[in-house]
Amino acid sequence: MSRQLMIALMLLISATHNVFAQGDTANHRRLAAHPATPAIMLAKLARDPDWKVREILAHNRRLSHTVLDQLADDTREEVRIAVATNLTTGEKTFEKLARDKVTAVRSVVARFEYVPQSALRILAQDRDVNIRLAVTRNLNTDPETLRVLQHNPDPDVVVAAEQALQQRQDAH
Repeated sequence: MSRQLMIALMLLISATHNVFAQGDTANHRRLAAHPATPAIMLAKLARDPDWKVREILAHNRRLSHTVLDQLADDTREEVRIAVATNLTTGEKTFEKLARDKVTAVRSVVARFEYVPQSALRILAQDRDVNIRLAVTRNLNTDPETLRVLQHNPDPDVVVAAEQALQQRQDAH
């Protein structure tokens, strides 16, 4: 690492320590969004009392899987939704979000194009018919899950699953 880069990094770390000492929400929000914020600072921001800081942080693609998983348990659904749309969110975290108590969170997971199959399988069993319908419309849903949804008690889900399977067969 070059001397100039090392000095710049030390200044950034020093500045972030000063920001934490001041409790400046605007600076916390900037740090949460910035891709060069050190991992240790990102982990501290995950415990910020301002939920907006945590929401902004949850969008940061430099977050570790550990911090994203922690934020998936946040009390604010906005933060959990941000985790669900982060491209670096891990499979186990998606599975946790697929079981979220808030329908809006599960709905975002069901519609997200990069959601793993394991989370879609969980959502295919969701008590909310709109979530199950969203699973049938997700292009990432595998044929096996769609075949399960063909036997759903809701006729709209059955029709949507059959249409999705037919579209996949026509595409091949």
